[in-house]
Amino acid sequence: MIKGTHRFHGRSSLGFVYKQGQTVRGPLVALRFVNNERRQTYRLAVVVSRKVSKSAVVRNRLRRRLYEIVRTNAPSITGPYDLVFSIYDETVSNLSHANLQKLVMELLTKAKVTKPGQSTETKRAIVVEKETNK
Repeated sequence: MIKGTHRFHGRSSLGFVYKQGQTVRGPLVALRFVNNERRQTYRLAVVVSRKVSKSAVVRNRLRRRLYEIVRTNAPSITGPYDLVFSIYDETVSNLSHANLQKLVMELLTKAKVTKPGQSTETKRAIVVEKETNK
């Protein structure tokens, strides 16, 4: 989960991004961004429409996954940007973590929010379940 300092509060701040921001589209996700000089760090929102999935569980899981990807790669964000990711295809919920991270980082790099090749991907531990003899 991301900290409260990196979240949007109220609809008017999102409206600023929608009016003043630029858009970068990918095959499954779009990114709206604007440089906000009044802030010291980035802010992030993830918009998942009910058209993507009728299930709130699936929509919230998608939000949490994108929040986590941006949070782990936050040191590579170059300035105080307002970022709004819009998911518009339901196949995103079936993507693996690596593919979703690659998709998000490509959008951030294309928007010039991060420097190319600056992903700080965390290494994940492999958990092996042991079989118990019965």
